[in-house]
Amino acid sequence: MQRTNDGGPRRIVVISTGGTIASRWQGTGYAADASGDDVLATAPLPEGVTVEVVDLFNVNSSRMTSAHQLALLRTVHETFADPGVDGIVVTHGTDTLEETAFLLDLHHADARPVVLTGAQRPFGTGDGDGPGNLYDALQVAASVRELGVLVVFDGRVHAARGTVKTQTLAADAFSDPSAERLGRVGFSRVDVERLPERPAPLPFPDAALTATPGATGAAPLPRVDIVTHHADGDPLFIRAAVAAGARGLVLEATGAGNATPEIADAVADAVAQGVLVAVSTRVPSGPLAEIYTGGGAVDLVAAGALLTGTLRAAQARIAVLAALLAEGDGATDPARRTALLRRLLEGPVRAEPALATGHSRSASAVATRA
Repeated sequence: MQRTNDGGPRRIVVISTGGTIASRWQGTGYAADASGDDVLATAPLPEGVTVEVVDLFNVNSSRMTSAHQLALLRTVHETFADPGVDGIVVTHGTDTLEETAFLLDLHHADARPVVLTGAQRPFGTGDGDGPGNLYDALQVAASVRELGVLVVFDGRVHAARGTVKTQTLAADAFSDPSAERLGRVGFSRVDVERLPERPAPLPFPDAALTATPGATGAAPLPRVDIVTHHADGDPLFIRAAVAAGARGLVLEATGAGNATPEIADAVADAVAQGVLVAVSTRVPSGPLAEIYTGGGAVDLVAAGALLTGTLRAAQARIAVLAALLAEGDGATDPARRTALLRRLLEGPVRAEPALATGHSRSASAVATRA
């Protein structure tokens, strides 16, 4: 499916948030400090595209907070209140881009695209990839509709859901290890190779109305922690997170979603206290499945946790956060909140043939949906 910018007028808003694409040498290392106008000036504009820049904030994305992400979500919605805007490009650091993209996508109900991009090499370097990525992102934003929130990097177009940073330094920084790319961009043409699978969008969360990064005295946002299981792993950090006030947890388990009986007991205790618990995996690709007992996914699900399909821990955490933020829209009942999280976690699930033959509920569901 080919989408071509016909050269007709397109009005794109670039929202600048910092990251490597805006980073300059500070004497001991790089940090984000270039303005959105400075970043835009490095890239040519596609034919027919006019651009307006919003400098929202300027941070290395390793410092991104939920307040930053919700402020961005609010800015996206405010920008699309203008019917003359054809699309949005967000320049963002690569470290947490996958989380921000997924949060935006979960709340995105507009046909017009939001495209996130960034760079692996800093602003102003002779071999920098930022200008090319920004040009491609503008091209995509001027060419497509009804695809949700996208990540455009190194000539590739990715759906927000499932896309993670898979390269620390290489130019092709992003991919979905469990699915194919959405498309590609080049030579003034966007080729869309598949359509994204997305749950119905969530209503705009009340918390985004007032979210202000770094504000003192603001109402705290829900704490959602990630705990990784490993050899010698025990329930200490799960219990510590609950004691610290976590309202959501993601257990990054081993294999297809496995831990220990002691961790399963700690998960049951957390769920009994009203904590939303999701189980992801350290493994780069493939779905989770209820195969093993002895602290495996069978026991974790019995304890009240939800498996995250092919979502990995960082995006699973965003799904948990989004479910908690939806409480302002009436999802305060624990059963309703859990049902909402289950819906957000559902998506393209693919089974390995060996997993589709057992009696596991997840394996059966995977076999049905594959």
